[in-house]
Amino acid sequence: MWWFRTLAMDEIQTGFCRTGKLFAYQHEDVDPDIIIMGKALGGGVFPVSAVAANHDVLGVFKPGTHGSTFGGNPLGCAVAMAAIDVLQNEKLAERAAENGAYFMAKLRELQKTSDKIELVRGKGLLIGLVLKKSAGKARQYTNALKDKGLLCKETHDWIIRFAPPLVITKADIDFAMEKVREVLG
Repeated sequence: MWWFRTLAMDEIQTGFCRTGKLFAYQHEDVDPDIIIMGKALGGGVFPVSAVAANHDVLGVFKPGTHGSTFGGNPLGCAVAMAAIDVLQNEKLAERAAENGAYFMAKLRELQKTSDKIELVRGKGLLIGLVLKKSAGKARQYTNALKDKGLLCKETHDWIIRFAPPLVITKADIDFAMEKVREVLG
């Protein structure tokens, strides 16, 4: 029996600038062997995903030994390459880090006066607002925010996830904060 260690990073949701770095693993001191990518890789217009790995991992596949229903799609590859160009050229990782810090600072200000917010956490523009158990379930707040024109997602019953577009502006965040204050203030 032989053993080898392989570190795989699932960057489907967190990859491509969402957390303020190109990939979320770059916030840590790790060097993955495999990176699984999707969502933002298609630029929001085309469903595409990819797996990148070092030669030790992908080298085990020989021509004809692996296939995929949608593998090798030339349009998907062109869209992915264009999306990566936009992410890099428009410095969306840097913008996500800056605007995420701005958004979290505003949420933390609200936390000081709200009896509903336990914790604000996140990296870049992937932000979780943890509710106090006494506040009830997150779904009621995400529905109220939706009715005010702000889309967010409840997770684990007590967390509101904010994942705004990477091109969000501070003015957009200020508008969103007005709605968040109305619902959670």
